[in-house]
Amino acid sequence: MNTPHTLLINYSQSLAHVSAVEWNQLRGMENPFLHHEFLLALEEQGCLHQYGWQPFHVLVHSEQRLVGAMPLYLKLNSYGEFVFDWSWADAYQRVTGKSYYPKLVSTTPYTPATGARLLIAPDIDWDTIAHLLLDGALALAKKLDVSGLHVLFTDCMDTDFLIEQRQFQSRLGYQFHWDNEDYQDFDDFLSKLTSKRRKQIKKERREALQSGLTIEILDGHQATAQHWEIFHNFYCSTFERKSGVPTLSLEFFKMIGSSMPDNIVLVMARMQDEYVASAFNLRGTHTLYGRHWGCNAHFPHLHFELCYYQTIDYCIRHGLTRFEAGAQGEHKISRGFLPTPTWSAHWLADNRFSQIVQRFLTQETPAIEAYMAELWEHSPFKEEEEE
Repeated sequence: MNTPHTLLINYSQSLAHVSAVEWNQLRGMENPFLHHEFLLALEEQGCLHQYGWQPFHVLVHSEQRLVGAMPLYLKLNSYGEFVFDWSWADAYQRVTGKSYYPKLVSTTPYTPATGARLLIAPDIDWDTIAHLLLDGALALAKKLDVSGLHVLFTDCMDTDFLIEQRQFQSRLGYQFHWDNEDYQDFDDFLSKLTSKRRKQIKKERREALQSGLTIEILDGHQATAQHWEIFHNFYCSTFERKSGVPTLSLEFFKMIGSSMPDNIVLVMARMQDEYVASAFNLRGTHTLYGRHWGCNAHFPHLHFELCYYQTIDYCIRHGLTRFEAGAQGEHKISRGFLPTPTWSAHWLADNRFSQIVQRFLTQETPAIEAYMAELWEHSPFKEEEEE
């Protein structure tokens, strides 16, 4: 690996000023949420500032070439992060007498997907650039006088670096992921489940489609402006029913549909000439990521069909090794999604508060580990003696 002699740290408040080619050549681009096109669309299509996200990306250049980057945002709230620290904000106010916000967060907005946060050119010494990126982020944190720096949904490499080498505090979370064990087709996957779960899934699939629904799976090349408008209406309706805020604009979806069409997996259900439901996914190099769903009428088990079964089948047919169907949802276990740990790393500026958080984490972590172990007992897969 090369170790450049001249390295420069700077910051960008818009990826419009950063080369898309150089950014997308950094480590981590197997995850589509880190693509320049995705992050730029969030910036340019009204998805960030009004919801408290201000870009402050850390960049490292070597003789004008981008060799390292860390997606970073100044946050004015904790909305859209999926690593919940609202209680930390309340405690910080009581302990320090100051507001917890602003803070700095390294993640993809509104996206609970594990990935690299230290994006480094593959031909450059990783440790050297990783230290520089983190030094740059911490220097910015101190300059802006924020309460802390939070690096969310880190992959294994970043987690080890942040915790072992830089002594960040680690926080354990969990999601439910489906892994492709070289299944030949959907029936092969079903054959590995217990009889009870296999019958349950077959029944759900049969009932979901018995009304005569037609399923279409579109990539960005195939999805038209009309498809995106229909999907976005479904997407907004889901948030409205749950009293949430639909943060992603129609123009955002149209933009990534055009700029990264091969990553789009849009699953749509049609009743004769009318679309009644849709699920939006992004495809990475090895992983499919399920993100949003919506419908305009109730059909039994249609959510499971579009969001889980069609997408599992898609992964098998396209040789994808994992399907991450988003945050939370114990109901996913019976459908083949098993508890999987996720990690975040935290630096807090106030030493007193940092010690309080550390005591909290020493209690929270074993509780989560115990809960995950309990969830594993409900695995739908056959035990070895049943084979």
